[in-house]
Amino acid sequence: MAAEDEFLADPAELAAKLGRSEDDPKLLYALRAASRRFRGQVHHRVTFVADDVVVLDGSGRESLLLPVWPVTAVSAVVLDGAELVEGTDYSWSDAGILRRLGCLHWPDRLRCLQVTYSHGWPVDDIPGDIQEVVLERAEAGMTIPVGVQSKAVGGQSVTFGAQAAAGATEAWTKAVDRYKVRASAEA
Repeated sequence: MAAEDEFLADPAELAAKLGRSEDDPKLLYALRAASRRFRGQVHHRVTFVADDVVVLDGSGRESLLLPVWPVTAVSAVVLDGAELVEGTDYSWSDAGILRRLGCLHWPDRLRCLQVTYSHGWPVDDIPGDIQEVVLERAEAGMTIPVGVQSKAVGGQSVTFGAQAAAGATEAWTKAVDRYKVRASAEA
């Protein structure tokens, strides 16, 4: 399975909630679509990526943020073509903070910094809030007809919330905001 097709939630959980088989093609499609949608809106894979290379703008500050967290390793930092030394020239945190050491600041220049780092979560350790919104979106994809906000059959009617039908619930929006790619100027 390609990395962009990895589920961000467990198919068994969705299957149990909907009373379907966890290998049901429609269920798997809905979960894959919800996972892709989340990845598309946060602009990164979410799952673990080793040795990702990014070119960043300097911030003019002592610290800057790497675009994606959690950071599990920083294997190279190159400033204007010169490789820096971890512990002497810079330090980093799992929150994605890259700090210049020795009372120095990152230059205030565009594209002056190249960082090679590993980030993301193992597939079996995706944060619960991501799993919840992906499951919620997949469930809505399975149960709410596309574009329908209300439906009447016989003497019964049901109205779906516009947010549930569109997939932009408050929980979804908060999760996307929390995990989206960050600009280095936010540090």
